[in-house]
Amino acid sequence: MTAEQQLPALGGDTPAEIGRRVLRLRTELGLTQRQLAEPAYSAAYVSTLEAGKVNPSPAALRHLAERLGVSAEELATGRPAQLATVLRAKLTDAQRALATGDPAEASKSYAQLLAEATELGLDDERATALMGLGHCAMEMGELRDARTHFEEAQRLLADAPPAQRARAVRGRAVAHLLAGELRYSIYLLETALEELNVAGLNDPDALLLLHSASIGPYMDLGSHARAAQAAELALALAPKVSDPAAIASLHRAVARTLIAEGRIAEADASLAKAADLYQQLHIRTELAHCHWMRGYVHAQHDNLELAEQELRTARAMLAEKRAVLYTTQVEVELADVLRRRDKADEAEELLTSLLDPARQDFGAVHAAAAHRLLGLMAEDRGADETAEEHYVLALSLLENAGAAGDLADLCRLLGDLFRRAGRTEAALDAYRTGLGHRAAPGTTTLGRR
Repeated sequence: MTAEQQLPALGGDTPAEIGRRVLRLRTELGLTQRQLAEPAYSAAYVSTLEAGKVNPSPAALRHLAERLGVSAEELATGRPAQLATVLRAKLTDAQRALATGDPAEASKSYAQLLAEATELGLDDERATALMGLGHCAMEMGELRDARTHFEEAQRLLADAPPAQRARAVRGRAVAHLLAGELRYSIYLLETALEELNVAGLNDPDALLLLHSASIGPYMDLGSHARAAQAAELALALAPKVSDPAAIASLHRAVARTLIAEGRIAEADASLAKAADLYQQLHIRTELAHCHWMRGYVHAQHDNLELAEQELRTARAMLAEKRAVLYTTQVEVELADVLRRRDKADEAEELLTSLLDPARQDFGAVHAAAAHRLLGLMAEDRGADETAEEHYVLALSLLENAGAAGDLADLCRLLGDLFRRAGRTEAALDAYRTGLGHRAAPGTTTLGRR
């Protein structure tokens, strides 16, 4: 067999396999080679094709498929077109199940659909199923598995246009962000945006997904101007995008830049838009995120009673959805509010449970926040040695993550602790470490001290 014969057509079978299929279908219909070929092709072309000596072009496949009464896809692959259609419908159902139900159950559906797509050789549907598994894994706190699923989806789409890979890249970036790998998250998003720009592909949906996903890591890294620019670019794209879930996600992300600029009323309005869209779409996890962000806004501005209400609502919704990772992160921020409302015992009990080694990983930034809170409570009890242990653990986590706002705040706390103990040099070292960073509303995981 020649090299040309070994090349598949339209991502389907080899020319030899397609040729045998054309011969079988033509014979079943009682057509001559000339009848099948005319008026666009010759009988000699059909003969050569049936012998497996030519790789049919997309136009030739469409012509032959129409005359043979099948789809071009079925002629190229041997698969009835309706199989792919049915599988896509099942993937949509699985996506709806993830939005409204248990991620563990949705994961089972996606795993089954991945097996079906693999058996049928449908790479686009395999990638969709893998991205679904990635989102399920993120909600359940299995960040390593989530990254693996998104990476495999991106690999399957390697030959697809950059815009088609945007969702897989965004999933990878969010998984790395949640794990505290902020710089790598930004690298993935910026690389994908550069690919789109170089290719001259002004795809609004892909661009909005990538720009809105970069707002969070930019804010955590202290790159406020870049976060604001990403928000501005994404908002400009919004009128051209029809996906309401993407628009809702954008409004939720933009709220954080508005908080940092002190535009609280606008941030709340942005969250209200997001919540309304999520309510219409019945997306429980993302609606809970809106309550979570509102709790964060109230905590940043010392409206602690309202903050506690919103965070408890978010926690209950996420726990009902069994979104383990997000539930745990909300509990860290709830513990901060409880401590500031003089409910230290409840806060400490919650945090101690969260840091149990048996618990799933919930991200470096929130793990550091938990240690920061336990350090503050130890200081309040006069247990400075215990406080220092927690602060040092938090510092190590934040330095690896590069979370600028949290790092600046923690260095101040550690420096103050050393200064009160008369350890001047250690205090100066801590203050110097924090000098290159800035803490402001919207840039830290927790509210004020």
